[in-house]
Amino acid sequence: METPLAEVPYSLRHACVSLWIKAGVDPVEVARRAGHSPDVLWKFYAKLLRGHQDASNRMIDAALETRRDA
Repeated sequence: METPLAEVPYSLRHACVSLWIKAGVDPVEVARRAGHSPDVLWKFYAKLLRGHQDASNRMIDAALETRRDA
């Protein structure tokens, strides 16, 4: 059976790693699951790793709020 995916063997892997990053999985965990270092992850997926500033700020704000309420 012919498939265009066979032409680019890492297409599925790239899609999977990209999905994990966009889903908000910790980049260190994404690197571990992908079988490489966080440095390699950053090098090849920097565009996806950037842009989480708003979500990161919300998580920090939520943690600070929880701490204040305790």
